[in-house]
Amino acid sequence: MSEAGGGRGCGSPAPQRAPWSLVATAAALCLVTATSVWTAGAAPMTREEKQRLGNQVLEMFDHAYGNYMDHAYPADELMPLTCRGRIRGEEPSRGDVDDALGKFSLTLIDSLDTLVVLNKTKEFEDAVKKVLRDVNLDNDVVVSVFETNIRVLGGLLGGHSLAIMLKEKGEYMQWYNDELLQMAKQLGYKLLPAFNTTSGLPYPRINLKFGIRKPEARTGTETDTCTACAGTLILEFAALSRFTGATIFEEYARKALDFLWEKRQRSSNLVGVTINIHTGDWVRKDSGVGAGIDSYYEYLLKAYVLLGDDSFLERFNTHYDAIMRYISQPPLLLDVHIHKPMLNARTWMDALLAFFPGLQVLKGDIRPAIETHEMLYQVIKKHNFLPEAFTTDFRVHWAQHPLRPEFAESTYFLYKATGDPYYLEVGKTLIENLNKYARVPCGFAAMKDVRTGSHEDRMDSFFLAEMFKYLYLLFADKEDIIFDIEDYIFTTEAHLLPLWLSTTNQSISKKSTTSEYIELDDSNFDWTCPNTQILFPNDPLYAQSIREPLKNVVDKSCPRGVIRVEESFRSGAKPPLRARDFMATNPEHLEILKKMGVSLIHLKDGRVQLVQHAIQAASSIDAEDGLRFMQEMIELSSQQQKEQQLPPRAVQIVSHPFFGRVVLTAGPAQFGLDLSKHKETRGFVASSKPYNGCSELTNPEAVMGKIALLQRGQCMFAEKARNIQNAGAIGGIVIDDNEGSSSDTAPLFQMAGDGKDTDDIKIPMLFLFSKEGSIILDAIREYEEVEVLLSDKAKDRDPETESEPQSADQTTSGSQEVDGESPEDSSLNSHSESSSPATTDNAAAGASPSQEKIGLAGFETECTYFDEDEEQSETEEDSNPNVSWDQEDQPLHPIVADWNEDMRAIKMLKKALMKKKIVIKKGEL
Repeated sequence: MSEAGGGRGCGSPAPQRAPWSLVATAAALCLVTATSVWTAGAAPMTREEKQRLGNQVLEMFDHAYGNYMDHAYPADELMPLTCRGRIRGEEPSRGDVDDALGKFSLTLIDSLDTLVVLNKTKEFEDAVKKVLRDVNLDNDVVVSVFETNIRVLGGLLGGHSLAIMLKEKGEYMQWYNDELLQMAKQLGYKLLPAFNTTSGLPYPRINLKFGIRKPEARTGTETDTCTACAGTLILEFAALSRFTGATIFEEYARKALDFLWEKRQRSSNLVGVTINIHTGDWVRKDSGVGAGIDSYYEYLLKAYVLLGDDSFLERFNTHYDAIMRYISQPPLLLDVHIHKPMLNARTWMDALLAFFPGLQVLKGDIRPAIETHEMLYQVIKKHNFLPEAFTTDFRVHWAQHPLRPEFAESTYFLYKATGDPYYLEVGKTLIENLNKYARVPCGFAAMKDVRTGSHEDRMDSFFLAEMFKYLYLLFADKEDIIFDIEDYIFTTEAHLLPLWLSTTNQSISKKSTTSEYIELDDSNFDWTCPNTQILFPNDPLYAQSIREPLKNVVDKSCPRGVIRVEESFRSGAKPPLRARDFMATNPEHLEILKKMGVSLIHLKDGRVQLVQHAIQAASSIDAEDGLRFMQEMIELSSQQQKEQQLPPRAVQIVSHPFFGRVVLTAGPAQFGLDLSKHKETRGFVASSKPYNGCSELTNPEAVMGKIALLQRGQCMFAEKARNIQNAGAIGGIVIDDNEGSSSDTAPLFQMAGDGKDTDDIKIPMLFLFSKEGSIILDAIREYEEVEVLLSDKAKDRDPETESEPQSADQTTSGSQEVDGESPEDSSLNSHSESSSPATTDNAAAGASPSQEKIGLAGFETECTYFDEDEEQSETEEDSNPNVSWDQEDQPLHPIVADWNEDMRAIKMLKKALMKKKIVIKKGEL
């Protein structure tokens, strides 16, 4: 979720706080002072250009929100590829991701205050009426306490905050009588049973109807929760208490925060990722600023801003000092072990840490904010979006991108703090990439793989709650917003809470009772905006000088400070057995393994599993040798995976009315034309007869010069390829015969050969799961002629060709180099149980973070550089100024001129999907 704050981090803290109106004014003055210095260093963007971009953001929001309301409401979220609502229980489970869905029209509630920020007050009034009329909070469904708090409770409170503001203005919401607040209070009481633990930390999940631990609740047996899950409650719960006068909510949230603070690791002042809610023991002892911890730090600082309690600021500053001491390795932010903070816990970063530069702005620490933000921007320029995780040498680790808003958030706050027009250009790039790569006829689709450009049938509610809010505010002038944004603070979901809550119903607040000003220890407040001349030296090129060394960090530079080891290996001695020399059939090797405490297990599928028990080693030195051997084996296995694995491919529908907007993740084949090295293949599709392609085709004239569609099963993939090639097909797509299978829930499938020489197969072959294949089949039923592009990654759409549908004899081809690599199942598993299991059995390409098993991290001794030849093609494409979609003078209306026609097509496609199960049963495929 989004993680940075309301732009009010300036002003010296003191035990006795000034009225909040004065504090907000002081913050505004701090930002104004910064702007007056920085804008001298670069040519400002014209008012007209800012207005144009702001209007484009409004149109993009209308496209996303309108399609949700037309095709998904009252469902929780929109599925933009199939143009229907995502209803929990009616779609294949996505695991923990679905815990945000509670059958309470999530996207509508999450979007309420966005409507007001974007000056859509009439739509806001209509939306509030729909929420009050249609939303039920008493559903028998298990939901995440964290997600429900920040999205639903926060959305209701943000909506209430702006509803009463509009009512006071006298034009809209005159009928409103705190109905949203009453719903928020109802929801708050439904969440309270989750706090029924000895520690005060809440259970991670709760049943909205039955609560916790009842048989019908189906939850309450969990023992662990993430730090952010328990520590990201205070803003919403305290606001609910301040609005209603019911102090219980703020009391429970404070107790959870107090417990986390007490359980911090005292020597490092860091917290772990997950904690036992009953004992308070740390379960995962790695610490960072990304997933699992992120908003805990954010809420400590913002609780100080909103509630005026200095203890929250003291805690934040203590943590922040530890973060900058151990985790910050500019421009990187790397996880470390809480007990050994000089030792990195992993060599990759997740996308959620993109919030941190924005939080540093609120803190007042600008220089590292600029550095980290610039590094992230370079990664985005390379991959178009920020991958869900990327390594310290900036390669893709997890390839998904669910349209997260954190980077846009930090961009907005850096612009507010600096006034540097550079950040307006960054925002412009974000808008262009969203329209170019994520926009589909029925909304905006998450990226399944940033390397191929394939889509996922997903548009999360936070995309509307946060992304459009921050992008619009980035380009808006003060007069463009109908209220003063400086009177509010942003929650982690970008919901707005008024600062005047600090003086309302504050009996819980632990304010100092003395009226005398007491000077606090300055050592903890060195960077809390003490003086704009320190933060913003009198040099208009200051920000540019910080960014400049990072311009090429992604492609050419070896990041400094990547590897820090607490202690070096003992000198001289080497492991008695190296992983590369090990043979499972060698008795001498097996005896050495036994001495090192390593056991060898033969699995039924023919693989070999290694497990180390350090306590079974002959000596401590042998145990250390065994640990090193396991580490080497993991690295060796990982290297073999990379050598054997082919990356995912893309099937892009390029004919009318799709024009390349629909991109499907496809599995590669180990035979036939390699799309990463040869020309892409473009052509119209035709079903083969027989459909399984296991014998000579009876309709060669239908597939001649086209891409043949086949069904999986009954013969080898290579045999299918030979049969359609003999019939004159230029390519083949094999569709899974397992009904309901999807790349969203299954690992990447790679088609193997038949054990014979397959050099005779010259055409490309790709594999689609059932869900992705049905999209093409349904398109054929509606439009008869459907043209697709088979390639290593999605190609840029050309708006000039979108007005003229091609006929079946118009086929073109081009070339594109592939970038990236994806691990697949290995033939050798290694486990180490000396502290915790470690395995090399990695998930397939595109697997979610929850699906991947993390191996024991290796110690790197030298810097890893990019292969410039391998990366050159994608880099050139990213920076190509001639792509027609990116032309600055292109007006907005040609980009969206054909959407009405597209929507008619999508409606027909939606009807076809409704009939899909009947068609399959009749065998008409």
